[in-house]
Amino acid sequence: MMDFAPEPRRQRAESIVPMINVVFLLLIFFLMTAKLSQPDPFEVTPPVVAQGAPPQDDTALYVGKDDQLQFRDTKGEAVFESLALISKTHPTLQVRIDAALDGDVLARVMARLATSGFRNIEVVVEVK
Repeated sequence: MMDFAPEPRRQRAESIVPMINVVFLLLIFFLMTAKLSQPDPFEVTPPVVAQGAPPQDDTALYVGKDDQLQFRDTKGEAVFESLALISKTHPTLQVRIDAALDGDVLARVMARLATSGFRNIEVVVEVK
């Protein structure tokens, strides 16, 4: 006798294609939104700006936008002679600069201060 009954259907296994699609979409999303950057070559501690720090005694050098220099009552290039005298008793000097001062002028002033014997130079900035 021949059996003409339809074969019993096998249950279809769950397709994993939708899950693969979701994984690839997530991968693409994270790759597109990630910021890839090079690691720092070594750890650097950034300088801290003290908000509202009072001036340290009267040891502040003022540098104007037109290369004007003033320390206490001394003006011009003579300030470096006065600063060299106090560098032994005051290792820290505050420098108050004008925001419009050229960077190369500031670099020259800092180099002269370093040769004057100051160990710490604080540049006063405004915090907004």
